[in-house]
Amino acid sequence: SMRTSGLIGGMSWQSSKLYYERINQLVADRRGGAHSARIILNSLDFAEIARLQSEGRWKEAGAILANAAQSLERAGADVIAIGANTMHKVATQVMASVRLPLIHIGDTLAKALRSEARSRPLLLGTRYTMEDPFMIDHLANKGIGALVPDKADRDALHAIIYGELIKGIVTDKSRDAVLAMIERSCAHEADSVIFGCTEIGMLFPPTEAGLPGYDTLDLHAEALVDFALS
Repeated sequence: SMRTSGLIGGMSWQSSKLYYERINQLVADRRGGAHSARIILNSLDFAEIARLQSEGRWKEAGAILANAAQSLERAGADVIAIGANTMHKVATQVMASVRLPLIHIGDTLAKALRSEARSRPLLLGTRYTMEDPFMIDHLANKGIGALVPDKADRDALHAIIYGELIKGIVTDKSRDAVLAMIERSCAHEADSVIFGCTEIGMLFPPTEAGLPGYDTLDLHAEALVDFALS
Protein backbone atom coordinates (compact mmCIF):
# COMPACT_ATOMS: atom_id res chain seq x y z
CA SER A 1 0.00 0.00 0.00
CA MET A 2 1.00 3.61 -0.49
CA ARG A 3 -0.19 6.81 1.14
CA THR A 4 -1.29 9.81 -0.92
CA SER A 5 0.78 13.01 -0.75
CA GLY A 6 -1.16 16.27 -0.85
CA LEU A 7 1.07 18.98 -2.30
CA ILE A 8 0.24 22.68 -2.19
CA GLY A 9 2.06 23.92 -5.28
CA GLY A 10 2.30 26.63 -7.87
CA MET A 11 4.64 28.67 -5.67
CA SER A 12 6.10 28.60 -8.32
CA TRP A 13 4.92 25.96 -10.78
CA GLN A 14 8.54 25.66 -11.94
CA SER A 15 9.46 23.98 -8.68
CA SER A 16 6.14 22.09 -8.45
CA LYS A 17 6.96 20.23 -11.66
CA LEU A 18 10.33 19.29 -10.11
CA TYR A 19 8.54 18.02 -6.97
CA TYR A 20 6.20 15.95 -9.12
CA GLU A 21 9.08 14.46 -11.08
CA ARG A 22 11.28 13.86 -8.04
CA ILE A 23 8.56 12.18 -5.94
CA ASN A 24 7.55 9.88 -8.79
CA GLN A 25 11.17 9.02 -9.56
CA LEU A 26 11.87 8.12 -5.93
CA VAL A 27 8.82 5.87 -5.75
CA ALA A 28 9.83 4.18 -9.02
CA ASP A 29 13.38 3.69 -7.73
CA ARG A 30 12.22 2.19 -4.45
CA ARG A 31 9.26 0.13 -5.62
CA GLY A 32 10.42 -0.77 -9.13
CA GLY A 33 8.21 -2.08 -11.89
CA ALA A 34 5.57 0.35 -13.11
CA HIS A 35 5.15 2.02 -9.71
CA SER A 36 4.55 5.76 -9.47
CA ALA A 37 3.48 8.07 -6.66
CA ARG A 38 -0.01 8.85 -5.42
CA ILE A 39 -0.08 12.65 -5.48
CA ILE A 40 -2.86 15.20 -5.30
CA LEU A 41 -1.51 18.57 -6.41
CA ASN A 42 -3.38 21.73 -5.51
CA SER A 43 -1.60 24.32 -7.61
CA LEU A 44 -2.25 27.97 -6.75
CA ASP A 45 -2.05 31.09 -8.89
CA PHE A 46 1.26 32.50 -7.70
CA ALA A 47 0.57 36.12 -8.72
CA GLU A 48 -1.95 36.44 -5.89
CA ILE A 49 0.45 34.91 -3.33
CA ALA A 50 3.42 36.99 -4.52
CA ARG A 51 1.35 40.18 -4.20
CA LEU A 52 0.30 39.34 -0.62
CA GLN A 53 3.94 38.49 0.24
CA SER A 54 5.21 41.83 -1.05
CA GLU A 55 2.47 43.69 0.84
CA GLY A 56 3.26 41.82 4.06
CA ARG A 57 -0.26 40.32 4.17
CA TRP A 58 0.90 36.93 5.45
CA LYS A 59 -2.26 36.06 7.33
CA GLU A 60 -4.32 36.39 4.14
CA ALA A 61 -1.77 34.35 2.18
CA GLY A 62 -1.88 31.77 5.00
CA ALA A 63 -5.67 31.58 4.70
CA ILE A 64 -5.37 30.76 0.99
CA LEU A 65 -2.93 27.94 1.80
CA ALA A 66 -5.08 26.70 4.69
CA ASN A 67 -8.00 26.52 2.24
CA ALA A 68 -5.83 24.58 -0.21
CA ALA A 69 -4.81 22.16 2.57
CA GLN A 70 -8.44 21.58 3.55
CA SER A 71 -9.39 20.78 -0.03
CA LEU A 72 -6.49 18.30 -0.22
CA GLU A 73 -7.73 16.68 2.98
CA ARG A 74 -11.26 16.38 1.54
CA ALA A 75 -9.81 14.95 -1.68
CA GLY A 76 -8.23 12.08 0.25
CA ALA A 77 -4.63 13.10 0.89
CA ASP A 78 -2.90 11.42 3.86
CA VAL A 79 -0.26 14.08 4.40
CA ILE A 80 0.18 17.75 3.45
CA ALA A 81 3.28 19.46 2.09
CA ILE A 82 3.81 23.11 1.17
CA GLY A 83 6.01 23.01 -1.93
CA ALA A 84 7.91 26.22 -1.15
CA ASN A 85 10.23 27.50 1.56
CA THR A 86 8.89 31.07 1.86
CA MET A 87 5.33 29.94 2.55
CA HIS A 88 6.51 27.93 5.57
CA LYS A 89 6.23 31.31 7.27
CA VAL A 90 2.52 30.38 7.53
CA ALA A 91 3.04 26.64 8.19
CA THR A 92 1.51 26.87 11.69
CA GLN A 93 -1.64 28.49 10.27
CA VAL A 94 -1.90 25.72 7.64
CA MET A 95 -1.30 22.92 10.19
CA ALA A 96 -4.02 24.30 12.45
CA SER A 97 -6.56 24.09 9.60
CA VAL A 98 -6.34 20.33 8.96
CA ARG A 99 -6.21 17.08 10.92
CA LEU A 100 -3.59 15.62 8.59
CA PRO A 101 0.13 15.74 9.40
CA LEU A 102 2.21 18.35 7.59
CA ILE A 103 5.78 17.50 6.60
CA HIS A 104 7.70 20.71 7.29
CA ILE A 105 10.49 21.56 4.86
CA GLY A 106 12.57 23.00 7.72
CA ASP A 107 12.41 19.72 9.67
CA THR A 108 13.68 17.71 6.72
CA LEU A 109 16.46 20.27 6.22
CA ALA A 110 17.53 20.35 9.87
CA LYS A 111 17.63 16.56 9.98
CA ALA A 112 19.94 16.39 6.95
CA LEU A 113 22.26 19.13 8.28
CA ARG A 114 22.48 17.53 11.72
CA SER A 115 23.14 14.08 10.32
CA GLU A 116 26.29 15.48 8.68
CA ALA A 117 27.20 17.80 11.59
CA ARG A 118 26.76 21.09 9.67
CA SER A 119 26.45 24.00 12.08
CA ARG A 120 27.12 27.10 9.93
CA PRO A 121 25.21 26.74 6.68
CA LEU A 122 24.71 29.63 4.28
CA LEU A 123 20.97 30.05 3.75
CA LEU A 124 20.01 31.09 0.22
CA GLY A 125 16.39 31.89 -0.61
CA THR A 126 13.92 34.67 -1.22
CA ARG A 127 14.35 37.91 0.69
CA TYR A 128 11.56 36.75 3.03
CA THR A 129 13.30 33.46 3.85
CA MET A 130 16.68 35.16 4.39
CA GLU A 131 15.47 38.24 6.30
CA ASP A 132 12.42 37.05 8.22
CA PRO A 133 13.50 34.83 11.09
CA PHE A 134 11.06 31.93 10.51
CA MET A 135 13.57 29.57 8.85
CA ILE A 136 16.63 30.82 10.74
CA ASP A 137 14.78 30.31 14.04
CA HIS A 138 13.57 26.87 12.94
CA LEU A 139 17.21 25.85 12.39
CA ALA A 140 18.46 27.65 15.53
CA ASN A 141 16.00 25.62 17.61
CA LYS A 142 17.83 22.54 16.38
CA GLY A 143 21.27 23.93 17.14
CA ILE A 144 22.15 25.16 13.64
CA GLY A 145 23.44 28.72 13.18
CA ALA A 146 22.54 29.75 9.64
CA LEU A 147 24.26 32.66 7.90
CA VAL A 148 22.78 34.76 5.11
CA PRO A 149 24.47 36.75 2.32
CA ASP A 150 24.87 40.52 2.70
CA LYS A 151 22.10 42.92 1.64
CA ALA A 152 23.30 43.46 -1.93
CA ASP A 153 23.51 39.70 -2.52
CA ARG A 154 20.13 39.11 -0.87
CA ASP A 155 18.52 41.69 -3.16
CA ALA A 156 20.23 40.22 -6.23
CA LEU A 157 19.17 36.68 -5.36
CA HIS A 158 15.57 37.73 -4.70
CA ALA A 159 15.51 39.45 -8.10
CA ILE A 160 16.88 36.31 -9.81
CA ILE A 161 14.20 34.14 -8.16
CA TYR A 162 11.21 36.39 -8.88
CA GLY A 163 12.45 37.90 -12.15
CA GLU A 164 13.83 34.75 -13.76
CA LEU A 165 13.52 31.37 -12.04
CA ILE A 166 9.77 31.42 -11.41
CA LYS A 167 9.40 32.11 -15.16
CA GLY A 168 11.70 29.22 -16.06
CA ILE A 169 14.54 31.52 -17.14
CA VAL A 170 17.99 30.14 -16.29
CA THR A 171 21.06 32.15 -17.33
CA ASP A 172 24.81 31.69 -16.98
CA LYS A 173 25.01 35.21 -15.55
CA SER A 174 22.68 34.35 -12.67
CA ARG A 175 24.35 30.98 -12.13
CA ASP A 176 27.73 32.73 -11.81
CA ALA A 177 26.27 35.40 -9.52
CA VAL A 178 24.91 32.80 -7.09
CA LEU A 179 28.13 30.75 -7.17
CA ALA A 180 30.02 33.97 -6.32
CA MET A 181 27.68 34.59 -3.34
CA ILE A 182 28.49 31.12 -2.03
CA GLU A 183 32.20 31.71 -2.51
CA ARG A 184 32.03 34.98 -0.54
CA SER A 185 30.37 33.16 2.37
CA CYS A 186 33.48 31.02 2.86
CA ALA A 187 35.11 34.12 4.38
CA HIS A 188 32.47 33.87 7.13
CA GLU A 189 33.32 30.20 7.64
CA ALA A 190 30.17 28.72 6.17
CA ASP A 191 30.47 24.92 6.25
CA SER A 192 27.64 24.19 3.81
CA VAL A 193 24.99 25.86 1.67
CA ILE A 194 21.20 25.53 1.82
CA PHE A 195 19.17 25.87 -1.38
CA GLY A 196 16.43 27.43 0.76
CA CYS A 197 14.22 28.24 -2.18
CA THR A 198 12.80 25.37 -4.21
CA GLU A 199 13.85 27.07 -7.50
CA ILE A 200 17.58 27.45 -6.77
CA GLY A 201 18.38 23.93 -7.99
CA MET A 202 17.35 25.08 -11.47
CA LEU A 203 20.66 27.02 -11.64
CA PHE A 204 22.98 24.17 -10.68
CA PRO A 205 22.80 20.98 -8.61
CA PRO A 206 23.89 21.10 -4.95
CA THR A 207 26.92 18.98 -5.86
CA GLU A 208 28.29 21.95 -7.86
CA ALA A 209 27.83 24.57 -5.16
CA GLY A 210 31.48 24.60 -4.07
CA LEU A 211 30.40 23.76 -0.50
CA PRO A 212 28.39 20.74 0.67
CA GLY A 213 24.94 21.58 -0.72
CA TYR A 214 21.48 20.80 0.67
CA ASP A 215 18.57 21.21 -1.72
CA THR A 216 15.37 21.64 0.29
CA LEU A 217 13.24 20.42 -2.62
CA ASP A 218 15.10 17.10 -2.79
CA LEU A 219 15.04 16.63 0.98
CA HIS A 220 11.33 17.48 1.17
CA ALA A 221 10.44 15.12 -1.69
CA GLU A 222 12.39 12.31 0.00
CA ALA A 223 10.61 12.86 3.30
CA LEU A 224 7.23 12.69 1.54
CA VAL A 225 8.17 9.44 -0.14
CA ASP A 226 9.49 8.00 3.16
CA PHE A 227 6.11 8.80 4.70
CA ALA A 228 4.11 7.50 1.74
CA LEU A 229 5.93 4.17 1.62
CA SER A 230 6.33 3.58 5.37
